[in-house]
Amino acid sequence: MDTVVAVVVTLIGALIMAAMLYDMARMITTSETRCPPLARLRDRRAALEAAERWCVGLRLHGQIDVFTYQRQMSGFARGKRTTSRNIRYR
Repeated sequence: MDTVVAVVVTLIGALIMAAMLYDMARMITTSETRCPPLARLRDRRAALEAAERWCVGLRLHGQIDVFTYQRQMSGFARGKRTTSRNIRYR
């Protein structure tokens, strides 16, 4: 009975060690992505929504003109998160 328990514990320990080695090797390699694709898509969408809310806030407070607002929104629609460098503030 003690040998069966020892074998089971050894197998479980070996599986845990194999999983740890695999995870460390995966983190070291450059070809492996750090986050799953759905998380990246969710983060990108959240960043676009935050940038859009920021631009709407600027427009509602009269800090940017209509042309700049339209240009920024069309960029957000195309997936461009960064704002242009030449925003014309009033």
